[in-house]
Amino acid sequence: MFKALRRTLVTGPLMGLVRGTLPQIGDTERIALEAGTTWFEAELFRGNPDFTKLLAFPVKPLTAEEQAFLAGPVEELCAMVDDWEIEKTQDLPKKVWDFIKQKKFLGMIIPKEYGGLGFSAAAHAAVVTKIASRSVATAVTVMVPNSLGPGELLMRYGTQAQKDRYLKKLAVGEEIPCFGLTEPEAGSDAASGQSFGVVGYKTVNGKKELGVFLTFNKRYITLAPIATVVGLAFRLNDPDNVLGKGREPGITLALLPRSTKGLEIGRRHDPMGVGFMNGPLSGKDVFVPLETLIGGAAYAGQGWRMLMEALAAGRGISLPSLSVGAAQLSLRAAANYSVVRRQFGLNIGRFEGIRERLARLAGHTYAMTATQRLTAGAVDAGEHPAVVSAIAKAYLTENMRLALNDAMDIQAGAAIIRGPRNIFARPYSSIPIGITVEGANILTRSLIVFGQGAIRCHPYLQAEVEALTKRDKHGFDEAFMGHLGYLVTNIVRAKFHAWTCGWFVSTPKGTPFTAEYKHLGRLSAAFSVIAEAGLITLGGSLKRKEYLSGRYADALAHLFIASSVLKFAHDNGNPPHHLAAARWALRHSLREVEQALLGVIANLPNRLVAGWLRLAVLPCAKLKPHTDAMHDAVVDELLSPNGRLKDDLSRLIFIPAATHDGLGKLEAAYQATVATAPLLAKLPKGVSVADGLAQGLLTKAEAAQLAAAQALRTDVVQVDAK
Repeated sequence: MFKALRRTLVTGPLMGLVRGTLPQIGDTERIALEAGTTWFEAELFRGNPDFTKLLAFPVKPLTAEEQAFLAGPVEELCAMVDDWEIEKTQDLPKKVWDFIKQKKFLGMIIPKEYGGLGFSAAAHAAVVTKIASRSVATAVTVMVPNSLGPGELLMRYGTQAQKDRYLKKLAVGEEIPCFGLTEPEAGSDAASGQSFGVVGYKTVNGKKELGVFLTFNKRYITLAPIATVVGLAFRLNDPDNVLGKGREPGITLALLPRSTKGLEIGRRHDPMGVGFMNGPLSGKDVFVPLETLIGGAAYAGQGWRMLMEALAAGRGISLPSLSVGAAQLSLRAAANYSVVRRQFGLNIGRFEGIRERLARLAGHTYAMTATQRLTAGAVDAGEHPAVVSAIAKAYLTENMRLALNDAMDIQAGAAIIRGPRNIFARPYSSIPIGITVEGANILTRSLIVFGQGAIRCHPYLQAEVEALTKRDKHGFDEAFMGHLGYLVTNIVRAKFHAWTCGWFVSTPKGTPFTAEYKHLGRLSAAFSVIAEAGLITLGGSLKRKEYLSGRYADALAHLFIASSVLKFAHDNGNPPHHLAAARWALRHSLREVEQALLGVIANLPNRLVAGWLRLAVLPCAKLKPHTDAMHDAVVDELLSPNGRLKDDLSRLIFIPAATHDGLGKLEAAYQATVATAPLLAKLPKGVSVADGLAQGLLTKAEAAQLAAAQALRTDVVQVDAK
């Protein structure tokens, strides 16, 4: 009786008021918002994360077979790749292509029953990371067939006949795939593509056959110039409703053999000089039979859902792994160079300007490695974490840019002269590629992370929207009352944690990061209330307030990144040599959360609500910038000859032989410099090696060892010339 009265007097009238403030959500947008699953990011969004649950989450380790693949074929592939030569020839050598196919690099995610390797997401990530540290072009070539298309789409949605026809050949490189989604007029707004197909009949070999007439124009399609099988996304029209799904079934996916008459592959694109294959696809009135539709006629019109569900996981593996490879390479090379390179009589790692960059590089690399690991762990656990994947893609590729910039600044002149000796030039050229593809970062930050997060992570918002769409008074009443109770609880929690400085946030026992856990819990609670304030006061217009949604995205992203750091440190046993870098990373992310929330409050149009939020849930900025002592603690551990931090934060990369230009020779020079440091200490300031030998301060063997180390140092600081 009471509920019925409430629906009549309160929530019923409220439905009309609220409906007017919400934007219209089309089918493609709704599908994108509903794609994938929610995970720990939902707890952070709701303001009450269970850290014990996070720490207990089992990240699946690599199997013996996966470890053997990394130690064997991946090492072999990296050793045979010469990235400088690839840049000059703009293609992988035939022996590299043959090896990639033979060892099934293109079939890492294809199940063993179809001849693939059947690897986990963690293994997939580790392979891409290691290859990326050696050659971005090779890494992109390997990762694309193992990401969106079309192998994953076939495994999820393909008919049995399609799986039998393609998967075994894709696994061993007999078929080279590409997938055409992006168009000249539909980049970030991929759902608005102009490519279309019309269901109709055509006489083929004297028989009338039902199929689709395709007209399409795609660009930026990786592997297109050499593809033997082409995936396409297009809008399907069925004027006579032959398929029984209406006249406009919607976005549909197809898989075309390269030999399809009318399929045109245009002139090759040149993505920043990075030598992977990329180009356009086009066709006009290209007839394909119905069996070319991925999943057959049954999946006609389901293409957008298929794409969004596949991207929900894949986006979190490929480009984040490439970014981690670049960051770990940058860290190891920059740390080594800081010891090898001497200026003013000191190794440059002693100068505070260099140390500040090294600390930042180590902190970002720690956070990136942690985030990649946790994201892959979620996928291996059966999740399809759409929001987490978007966070990993956007924020790890952005941090790749910072990492490479810092490493290049440290190496200075040697980093800007192109040639086989240069470690960073080719990864640096690739930065915009990772930031642009699979959802440009500007779009991902300003529209996807918080836009999708608000719908998927909020416990009641999606139910309210659905009830409003269906004009379901009962459903809206239940969701609204639950939302009201949730809001009150969150306000009380956020105010309590704010005014007690997070003192009562529950933290794991025995952790060295008690203060960081408390700040994270406090800021998560504050975020939940500030997010509610934006949703309530702005309604549907928040969707268009990209300044605000971008700040909300920064806050949610760094809440997750900080959680990843804590999880990574915990799973490694919180070792003493990790503490300084982890604390640096945590301070950075927590400050990013706090500053993002302050930015939201400063720019909310409703100033009365903004003032209340500032006083109630974020009364004062508690987190100070990194101190000089924090920088020094990280760098002392990083550059310590006996330290393990550098090895732990570069364990996923390929280290070439000592005779190889670039990192190989730098590694040899570093080892020689460390080994001869005690001998150099025997010499008073200003005394040369020759004088030290003459004065009896050094033996002949010691003098020779020092001379050899100096020769390595001299060689490694040289640059190439034409």
